Amino acid sequence: MGFVGLFLSGAVLFLNSLMLLGKAEAKSVGIFNLFIGTIQIIIPFNLIIVSGQDHWELYNDASIFLFGLTYLYVGFNIWKGLEGSGLGWFSLWVAIIGIVYTFTSIIHFHDVVNALTWGMWAFLWFLFFLSNALGKKIDHYIGKVAFVQSWVTLTIPSLLYFLGIWNTHIVHQIWTSVLILAIVYFVVSFYRLKFSDQNDNIGQEIQEIHPLEVK
Repeated sequence: MGFVGLFLSGAVLFLNSLMLLGKAEAKSVGIFNLFIGTIQIIIPFNLIIVSGQDHWELYNDASIFLFGLTYLYVGFNIWKGLEGSGLGWFSLWVAIIGIVYTFTSIIHFHDVVNALTWGMWAFLWFLFFLSNALGKKIDHYIGKVAFVQSWVTLTIPSLLYFLGIWNTHIVHQIWTSVLILAIVYFVVSFYRLKFSDQNDNIGQEIQEIHPLEVK
């Protein structure tokens, strides 16, 4: 995926994370999703038309559609007030494709940073599936994951590429560590969420058993 596309995706994911965290108004964020989603549908079509039709070129260009279609779907869901199950099942499909890109990055390209990045994106799309298709109440957790990913997988790598230092050995070593730390944060945050939910459920059970004793 082109770094200009990554840069724009960073902006969208940043705003989406703030929306999920209750910091940004949904309709205004939805409009931005529609705008960037449209751009990220037009760009890959143009790249495919002018490309040499090599299968690896098509492979790279096709990945942009995954982002563009997601942003358009999110934008229309917000704009029309849809219930979101279609977006959830679409997100599952994209998550599976993301896993394919993850393993291809390792097996064919031997690119650890790209593999970790695609793995994190696949995880985020899977969270959207859990939230929208299965109705899991994890929007706040998704907001945290999206916020971190907007910077460490999209915005900062794009800026480093624009500065001409992304494709250096030392930066890749550093960024491998950054991505691993981000994954550790996701795991820790997930178990904190799970532990908090368990405590809430226990509290509700106690209140149901002794309604007059719990204030």
